[in-house]
Amino acid sequence: MNVLRQRRSNMSLLTHVLACLFGMGSWVTICGLWVELPLIVPQVPEGWYLPSYLSVLIQVANVGPLFVTLMHRFRPGKLNETAVIYFIVSFGALASLLLGFFWKEAVVVQGVRRSVPLLLLTFFISTVDCTSSVTFLPFMMRLKPEYLTTYYVGEGLSGLVPALVALIQGVGVMQCVNGTQNLNLNETTLLQGRNETVEPLNRLVPLYLPANFSAEAFFFFLAAMMLVSLVAFLLLNHLPAVTRERTRRGITRTLDAARKSPEQQSMMKSQNGEQKLNSRFGTGTYSWPQVVYIFVIMAWANALTNSVLPSIQSYSCLPYGNQAYHWSATMASVANPVACFVAMFYSQRSLVLMGLLTGFGSVIGIYIMGMAVLSPCPLLVDDISGVVLIVAAWTFFVLTLSYVKVMVAVILRDEGHSALVWCGAVVQLGSMLGAVVMFPLVNVYSFFASGDPCNTEC
Repeated sequence: MNVLRQRRSNMSLLTHVLACLFGMGSWVTICGLWVELPLIVPQVPEGWYLPSYLSVLIQVANVGPLFVTLMHRFRPGKLNETAVIYFIVSFGALASLLLGFFWKEAVVVQGVRRSVPLLLLTFFISTVDCTSSVTFLPFMMRLKPEYLTTYYVGEGLSGLVPALVALIQGVGVMQCVNGTQNLNLNETTLLQGRNETVEPLNRLVPLYLPANFSAEAFFFFLAAMMLVSLVAFLLLNHLPAVTRERTRRGITRTLDAARKSPEQQSMMKSQNGEQKLNSRFGTGTYSWPQVVYIFVIMAWANALTNSVLPSIQSYSCLPYGNQAYHWSATMASVANPVACFVAMFYSQRSLVLMGLLTGFGSVIGIYIMGMAVLSPCPLLVDDISGVVLIVAAWTFFVLTLSYVKVMVAVILRDEGHSALVWCGAVVQLGSMLGAVVMFPLVNVYSFFASGDPCNTEC
């Protein structure tokens, strides 16, 4: 009996590891590309306009999840989910490998040099990562519920692992050295109009240190990560020890619900024998207002964590110094998998708690947004407590809303395969809406002012 119990425990642990490695392939390429930008930007024609181009490409890449969602809606059962996952993970590994060879190549388009290979391959890996939201999650329906949380741990690690490798690489490591900066054009013109001498200002300027290894090696590492995810998915499908961990009750319940007519699904027997109108969504556990509430929270949480706040992270942190910025980014990357790990042992389905946590995370987000608006002179800019507060704010912001996202996924997992497809679609919709709102504020209207990591003038 003890031997059998130990064997089952080992099989369960193996499945948890494979589910985690599979989840790491969800966003690892895009997250890796973002953390590598300080090395890429100085060597491409677009310069620091590149991040805005990448933001647009990532949103255009939502054609992938849109196609999958429409196929599930209008041609249910026609799309081979397993084949789609094999294709997108393999394609992601190939695109990451090609990035290592061609990211520096430029093509002349209408007389202007453009990084066409980099932009095109970025679109491809964005399509892969965006489509994973509506394919990976529904696939996890085939395994027991506890493995969904492990998958989310892996998804969190898809941001943490590239960030840690980039730290080892030395991306963005800088020193403040004595330098000379001329006055800007407006100040120079004003002084010349007054017949005053224009003298250079002696100031500290950031000096970025060379990386420990090249961007090419980093992209090859991303390709290897995608291959690891592909192997994990292969084993989840074909390893006998894992196939025993698949759930039968969930699949049977979903099929039974699908066989019912809409009228049967919408009418549920109450305890006193009367019939009452209920939700046609999933198993009918939640009413339509509750379903809308769940999806609105999912969209809101993903909008904040995936696009709205990340787009202004440098504005909120750099006035406090380069170390504050790096610690905020690192701790935010750590907080995501930690929240998922906590959810493995403390999983909640309370809609009230979900709302309270979302409100708490949103309040922290308002503080972060306020510091970005006040940049380059946010609150406590010359005090160590300001650094502590901004790092803690980013950590608890990501920690809280990441836990909320896992709560929603656990709830929708019980509602069936279709619910997880729509969950993935809402994730992408929320992220896209957040990016659409923030892109003009940051890149067109220049609503935010950058802080100087070496000089604070307030």
